[in-house]
Amino acid sequence: MKYLLYILLLFASPGFSQSSQISKEEENPEALAKWITAGCTSDRERVNRIFQWITGNISYRVKTGQNKAVTGTASLKYSNGEVDDDKPLKPLNERVAEMVLKRKEAVCDGYARLFSTLCQYSGIRSEIIVGYARSNINKPLPKFRVNHTWNAVFLENEWHLLDVTWASGYISRNENEFVRDYDSRYLLTPPEDFIRDHYPDDPRWTLLPDAEVPEEFRNSPFKQKSFVKYSITSFSPAVGVIEATVGDTIYLELATADADRDKQISPDMSVDSTIFQHSDSWVFLKPVVADKAPLLPRIYKYVYSIASADVKWLYLLYNDDMVLRYKLYVKQ
Repeated sequence: MKYLLYILLLFASPGFSQSSQISKEEENPEALAKWITAGCTSDRERVNRIFQWITGNISYRVKTGQNKAVTGTASLKYSNGEVDDDKPLKPLNERVAEMVLKRKEAVCDGYARLFSTLCQYSGIRSEIIVGYARSNINKPLPKFRVNHTWNAVFLENEWHLLDVTWASGYISRNENEFVRDYDSRYLLTPPEDFIRDHYPDDPRWTLLPDAEVPEEFRNSPFKQKSFVKYSITSFSPAVGVIEATVGDTIYLELATADADRDKQISPDMSVDSTIFQHSDSWVFLKPVVADKAPLLPRIYKYVYSIASADVKWLYLLYNDDMVLRYKLYVKQ
């Protein structure tokens, strides 16, 4: 049935015939957005058209060594090596979108940036969300950290979640072939369903007032997207859930193998500063003590005294970047 629905959707939109090809001009995101959304009468219809076009025309890149998500603020993986010094540099999203359209393939970061760019040219608000995705909800992954990218889109006065990458298809068992297989479950998915296999770096993008905590927190704190930039070798506590009582003092630490190198890395400038004032239930800690011993690794220590049972999340900051997130269960 879902194959029949997919075929009907493809033929219901202008230009989506089986012989449809992207012309050279349509490698331009602005021109492509206008072509895809021609005749649409609502933003919801425009989003559906954009989503359907991407899932039907862009393949997941599965070449050896190139199937990892790009989660930084920039990536040379999408550069074609041509730079015109006489022209201003285009925004990253548009540069990535142009390269995806040229290659007709992408990893999840490319899918999400293309979707966001086409939405922008269609007058639709959207966001690129990074976070943890579990491909099998019954089998938590051993590494609890950012590994995927998806989108949120603003329709009819509220935000909605979608994953154009997962809706496009899957990788065959031997992981050397992309199989196009449209999955409508990842288009405007209800937040309470989306959270089952998508956990955002910024918990506000669960779109839930009190999102369920993934089981992975039982084994590790959540490694934020900036964690991988640094030479962090260990952290304590090793588990991600901390149970305490009001009045307790919590001691945490992390170790780095190259503190001097880490200091040369710029903090993530893309972090929304409002996250630091979002809620009294979120606490952000900077190290209070740094081990000055010349021997490696260097240890950074954090201390937090619990004054309220309302505190639910504890973030460790390193070099002014959020690197680890712990879940607190505080009793009076």
